[in-house]
Amino acid sequence: MIENNISLLIFGIVATIFLILTMALGYYGFRKTIGNEDFMVGGRKINPVVLALSYGATFLSTSAIIGFGGISGQFGMGTIWLVALNIFVGLIVAFIVFGKRTRRIGKKIGALTFPDFLGKSFNSPFIQIFSAALVLIGMPIYSAAILLGGVNFVVASLGIDKNFAILLLSVIVALYVTYGGIIAVMYNDALQGGIMFLGMIVLLAVTYFTLGGVTSANQALTDMAVDPGVPEALAAIGMTGWTSFPTFASPLWYTFVTTFILGVGIGALAQPQLAVRYMTAESGKSLDRALMVGGIFILVVVGTAYTVGPLSNVYFYNHYGQTAIEYVGGDADMIIPVFVNELFSGTMMGEFFIAIFLLSLLAAAMSTLSSLLHTMGASAGYDIWRHLRAYRDGSYTPGEVLHGRDKGMVKSMRASRIGTMLMIVATVVITYYMPSNIIARSTAVFMGLTASALLPSYTYALFAKRPDAMAAKWSMLTGTIAWSIWALFIHKTNSEQLGLRAFLFGNISWPGLPWENIDPLIIALPLSAIVLVTFVLYGNSNK
Repeated sequence: MIENNISLLIFGIVATIFLILTMALGYYGFRKTIGNEDFMVGGRKINPVVLALSYGATFLSTSAIIGFGGISGQFGMGTIWLVALNIFVGLIVAFIVFGKRTRRIGKKIGALTFPDFLGKSFNSPFIQIFSAALVLIGMPIYSAAILLGGVNFVVASLGIDKNFAILLLSVIVALYVTYGGIIAVMYNDALQGGIMFLGMIVLLAVTYFTLGGVTSANQALTDMAVDPGVPEALAAIGMTGWTSFPTFASPLWYTFVTTFILGVGIGALAQPQLAVRYMTAESGKSLDRALMVGGIFILVVVGTAYTVGPLSNVYFYNHYGQTAIEYVGGDADMIIPVFVNELFSGTMMGEFFIAIFLLSLLAAAMSTLSSLLHTMGASAGYDIWRHLRAYRDGSYTPGEVLHGRDKGMVKSMRASRIGTMLMIVATVVITYYMPSNIIARSTAVFMGLTASALLPSYTYALFAKRPDAMAAKWSMLTGTIAWSIWALFIHKTNSEQLGLRAFLFGNISWPGLPWENIDPLIIALPLSAIVLVTFVLYGNSNK
């Protein structure tokens, strides 16, 4: 713990400087936020470097470092394939194929949020409210996982009360998000992303140095498949070693491929908090400039997490004769926090780095959490409250955008701020009930749900001249229902954690079949796309 390993004075000074900068950037965002366009999309003129770091810090947070870093520590380097998808799909395809069109079309139709973009693209109040409701239902679980990841490291390092850590982190983030809007969020993301970047570089270098260099460390990790050997429980589900991929078609192989790699890799394309960042760019060239910075950032952050996690097994085995997951008592979410504290304790430089890395993990949690809270607040206040009120009053105008300090704009922004506060309360409540070893899976669950429900319609809105609202509605409904049924009643891990299958049907299972290990995304996303194409073709044939 930090009270035994580093000077609390050093940590206090570092943390105080960080909080001052955070609040200063929050105040900057508050001063720059005049209307909805400022609160939602930063006036569509965010600096490319800030955009890149904000996108990367929002995309990769404690979910990647703590959650997937821990999964890598438990199951091995197979998650490195996710790095490739994070960069190729989550960044290159996202920016070039989706980002530029989203920015251009979003500006043309005056979209301020991702649900607003979909609603105005299809001229459909139902689509806007449905997609916003999906955000409000699914995103608090993801937000709670992000908050839990940051809190786990704080508790492991500082030894402070977990409840106090949850409340403190929540209050700090809520303050600057509520009043500073997306400008405060993105500038703080840039600050926090820079801290994450430096922290991960040092972590990777020190890990390899401690373990005798790149070649020696990787060879030692490979040799662990023989001595001490893969734990019996993991071997039974297909694990072959920490530097090799699981046995083809084994339960672990299906989890790796369908949930961790495809679920998160593809799911990033339909993330509301990421899509809105395209609309903050001033031009297509701004997105091009952001692409290179974002690529380097993602490569370093996730590449380090997915490498250091497995290598922690060598460290723990050399020192304690146990694998990483054994040493932390079976909770993969604690592998990275415990490893960092073990690795750097004992020297002044190491103690100083624990403080810096603690700060980088807090930055990682705050960057994504702030973006998620901003997205949920905007969905509650702008997409749902304002539009339901307008439909009730009969004052809704398709494509309407509120500017300046008119009465409707002020009420909408106030509603978004109230929505943000309500969603942070919901997130905190859910965090208290989150089980252990849940961070990576919660990320995959939310990304899988949004991709299944929204990705086909989002793609259709970008490339169709006259997108058909009916096709999009049925596609969204199909993706949502199919994903929910598979997650609640078929998929083994999800259904066990949610408990509804056991409550209704008892201990039902599918012996000898891979169904219960296949992620819901693999079933729901194709069905959603098929329904969309069928409606489009059927509708065109009858025109």
